[in-house]
Amino acid sequence: MPHLFVDISAHGFGHLAQVAPVLNRLAELLPELRITLRSGLPSTKLKQRIQAPFQHIASASDFGYMMIDALSIDRPATAAAYRAAHANFAGRVAAETALLQRLAVDGVFTDVSYLPLAAAASAGMPAVALCSLNWADLFAHYFGHEEWASPIHAEMLAAYRTATFLRTTPGMPMPALDKLVTIGPLAERGRERRCELREKVGVGRTATLVVIALGGIPARLPVETWPVLADTHWLVPAAWNVQRIDMSSIEAFDWPFVDLLRSVDAVVTKPGYGTFTEAACNGTAVLYQRRDDWPEQDCLIDWLQIHARCTQVTATDLARGNLGAALDNCLQAAVPPVPRGFPSVTPTFDGSETAARYLAKILS
Repeated sequence: MPHLFVDISAHGFGHLAQVAPVLNRLAELLPELRITLRSGLPSTKLKQRIQAPFQHIASASDFGYMMIDALSIDRPATAAAYRAAHANFAGRVAAETALLQRLAVDGVFTDVSYLPLAAAASAGMPAVALCSLNWADLFAHYFGHEEWASPIHAEMLAAYRTATFLRTTPGMPMPALDKLVTIGPLAERGRERRCELREKVGVGRTATLVVIALGGIPARLPVETWPVLADTHWLVPAAWNVQRIDMSSIEAFDWPFVDLLRSVDAVVTKPGYGTFTEAACNGTAVLYQRRDDWPEQDCLIDWLQIHARCTQVTATDLARGNLGAALDNCLQAAVPPVPRGFPSVTPTFDGSETAARYLAKILS
C-alpha cells in the first residue's frame, strides 16, 4: 500500500484548489493509496475539496507571507518570520526527516512548502512540488536586496532544487529550478445550480448574482455602504455579518465553492490561481483588484484575459461599491472558449491528470 505525505500551504485557499483534483485523480489511479496530509487549513475545508480519504496533521510547515489583509503583505512581520524559521534550518530539516521516517511514507508531495522537500532528500525519498509560484522566488523579490537574506534564499532554493517541480499553467517562470516540468491548468468544474440558487436567495431569472471571494485571506469590504445595484444580489462571507436584503451569506448554502462559482454570474476577487482558473473553466465573469507588488499576478492576469470575461477595478471603486458599470461591461462581453486542455466532458483540467500520473509513477 503506497503511502504519500502531502503538505498543503494554508496561505489562502489557492494551494488546496491546485492539489485537490490531483489527489482525487491519484486515488482513482491507486485505490490502495494511503495519504497523510499536513495543513493549517481546517479539516472541514480540506474535505470539501478532497474526496480521497486522508489522515490530517493539523499544523503548518510554511507561512508564505504574513498578511495585513487579502491584498497587502506585512513585510516586517514576514522578514522576522523567515529569519526565525531559518535560525536553525538544519535542525528543522533533521526533525522533519525523522517525522517522514516515523510515518514510513513512500513519497512527498507539497504545494508549496520547501521544508518537506529538503527532508525527503535527506531521507532518500522521492519528492514532488506543485504550484504556480515558489516561496524562494517571492522571497528574492521582496527581500533579495537585504544583507541578511542571501543565506536564507540559498537554503530555500536548495530545498526546491532537490525535487521535481510541476509548474502549473498559468505560472511564474522559475528559471532557477532545473527540475521544472510544466503541466496544464488545474481547476474543477462545478455543478450548475443557478435556478436553485436564485430560488434560495429569492430573486428572479433576470437578477445578476455576484460572489465576493478574496481567496481565504481574512479581509473585509465595507459592503454595508455600497449603493444598491438594480436587480443584483451579492453573496458575501458569513463572518462579515451583513444585514442587507440584497446580500446573502456564502456559507448559508453549505455548497462546494466551485458549485457556487459556477452558479453565479460574476466573482469579485484578487488575483489568485484557484479563483482565476476556476472562474475561467466555469464560465464566470471576474472583477479583480490588482495586488500591490505581487509578482505572481501578471502571469495570472495575462492568462485570465484570454480565457475569461474579466475587468480590473480600482481599490477606490471596490471600497465604495462603484462596480455597476464594470460589472455590466464584463457580463456583456463575449464568453471565451473553454481553455485548452479542459474538454467539456471531463470534470477537471488536464493538469491534474499529468500530475496524478507522475505521482503514481514515483509511488509505484
